[in-house]
Amino acid sequence: MLNAARNKTRKFKGVYLVEADAGVLPFPSHTFDAVTCSHAFYELKGETEAKALEEIVRVLKPHGVFLMMEHDVPRNRLVRVLFYVRLTLVGTGRAIVFLRQEQELLERYFGVVEKIVTPAGRSKIMRCRK
Repeated sequence: MLNAARNKTRKFKGVYLVEADAGVLPFPSHTFDAVTCSHAFYELKGETEAKALEEIVRVLKPHGVFLMMEHDVPRNRLVRVLFYVRLTLVGTGRAIVFLRQEQELLERYFGVVEKIVTPAGRSKIMRCRK
């Protein structure tokens, strides 16, 4: 993924890509105005999930925001069934559990958590503030 990011960001100055453990971020506290995660948070397992959220809170500035984009559970019943079948078949059963509990989980770390559905309705952004 870093190689793909390098290809996409070559034309921009001041972009630095860092490979690190999400549960032990190599940045000082209160460094960033925003932290993002796109379609990957549900892959964190066990204790790493909690450590990653603690680290995100730590590296955010006092009024910083965490933006997490993930799949949204489809509203249409048939599409929703197919969505869950797809998640189960590709081995991401953890994703199903995460999608059902993400709001509650994020509220343990952030004072304000709001869901923003993308225009296409297939994904959503969870906007979290301290």
